[in-house]
Amino acid sequence: MTKPAERSAARLAAVQALYQMDVSGKTVLDALAEFEAFWIGREVEGIEFQPSDNVFFRDILSGVVKNQREIDVKIDNALASDWPLKRIEAVLRAILRAGGYELMFRKDVPARVVITEYVDVTHGFYGEDEPGLVNAVLDKVARDVRPGELEKKAAGQGKR
Repeated sequence: MTKPAERSAARLAAVQALYQMDVSGKTVLDALAEFEAFWIGREVEGIEFQPSDNVFFRDILSGVVKNQREIDVKIDNALASDWPLKRIEAVLRAILRAGGYELMFRKDVPARVVITEYVDVTHGFYGEDEPGLVNAVLDKVARDVRPGELEKKAAGQGKR
């Protein structure tokens, strides 16, 4: 697999692990151990889980847990005031937290890549309005924590 494909798989695995932690109360160490031992790169019940960049997976998962309060504040600020993060369904919450972590703490990953990747993850779980919600929220977070980055690329797109 290519490095981008392994990173995409790591993002999906991180979202799944965050969801599992949220609904089951597992610790980050339990989730890391379980996903690396039994899910990533294996076939489970007829579903093939792609090999992933395990270092990146660990970074996202532990980074979200370590910085969750700060991430949640940014996401809450990007959501409608009458719809706080705690009201968002658990899978969406995991997607937004993982994307928020990358935007806030992984400046080595371009904001457009982060947003596109998590919108793609969202399409894997939902088919209605949720991908648009993830796009809008992560775009707003990106504009807050990385001022000017999204505009720079858009302004130069017409030039070669």
